[in-house]
Amino acid sequence: MRKLFYLIPLAAVINLSCNKDEEEQYTAIVDPYESIKAAFGNTIDPGNLANYASQAIPAYVVLDNSGPNPVTNEGATLGRVLFYDKNMSVNNTVACSGCHMQANAFSDAGLASNGVNGTTARHSMRLVNIRFSEETKFFWNERALTLEMQTTMPVKDHGEMGFSGENGDASFDDLIVKLNGIGYYRELFKLVYGTEEITEQKIQLAMAQFIRSIQSFDSKYDAARAVAPGDGPPFPAFTMQENQGKNLFLTPPAFNANGVRTGGGVGCAGCHRPPNFDIDPASKNNGLITILNGTGTDTGNTRAPSLRDLVRPDGALNGPLMHTGEFESLNAVLDHYNSITVAGNDNLDQRLMPAGAGQQLNLTATEANALIAFLKTLSGNNIYTDVKWSDPFLH
Repeated sequence: MRKLFYLIPLAAVINLSCNKDEEEQYTAIVDPYESIKAAFGNTIDPGNLANYASQAIPAYVVLDNSGPNPVTNEGATLGRVLFYDKNMSVNNTVACSGCHMQANAFSDAGLASNGVNGTTARHSMRLVNIRFSEETKFFWNERALTLEMQTTMPVKDHGEMGFSGENGDASFDDLIVKLNGIGYYRELFKLVYGTEEITEQKIQLAMAQFIRSIQSFDSKYDAARAVAPGDGPPFPAFTMQENQGKNLFLTPPAFNANGVRTGGGVGCAGCHRPPNFDIDPASKNNGLITILNGTGTDTGNTRAPSLRDLVRPDGALNGPLMHTGEFESLNAVLDHYNSITVAGNDNLDQRLMPAGAGQQLNLTATEANALIAFLKTLSGNNIYTDVKWSDPFLH
């Protein structure tokens, strides 16, 4: 690789005669970010990194699960490169961004995502406002105790990125050797950690910082909530339909002894709490126990992404919904919650089975349309266009 040099004066090192009467003395200094600049051009400027650490957060948003790994400009920059780099897969064909696409609010438009040895077992979850969720476990079935742990689990999965270290697969140690041979990683790890040493823990910390930096607070809901005393009162900026949907979302339902709704709202906020619209950590299964591309049942899926950015600015869904991806419209989701089946589900959330029976909401078309109108107010624009979350290899 061509090296870049700068000449600076330094006594008694190298003598270069300018003329017979005057000499200046210089030494050559290697650019410490040569490989970064060669790989990313102006996309990443080590001397002027993108702002990940000090993004504006609304005053009404108080949750922050960063803990001992706060977002930094340096760490999130490294995490961005790792997130988009196909070198993270055994055959250089798959990156995290292949399952979590910026154009789809960091989800996948497909039912399942392609890995190096097949497709994923569940639909890829949207990565929106993860930093602002009280639930700190990850994957649909919460098998990762932290986001940091989650970040390298797909890398070590045989089907997804292939560094499993089992059944003939290369190991994660092989990945580290591979990354050590890439100049921009040696420079990036030194920029972040002060040393070129690459470890799994450092990879996890950086990737988690990048993912936590992905935030969305420029929706119609946020503009209205910023000037409101709380979520309860009607928002002046909302239409009558949007306010009706908000009221239905927030207000718990009243049920009779058979689990049939007799009044009130539909109580979505019991599990998806505003203003973050994150999932309540105590939530259990939502009544969907089918398996993606398989047979049998699976009651262990209890996590969900934020309800923010369900749809793009044009109103289209950011890919199919639920862990199976089987719902292709918001109406289909409401139909599911409108009539819950208890049979065969030993892990159903109690809030969905009043008096021991699956809830029957009896939603009217007017109520369903109002709920959908409100859910669409939770979508912003910036998440799709902000370059700091885009592919740094495209420049």
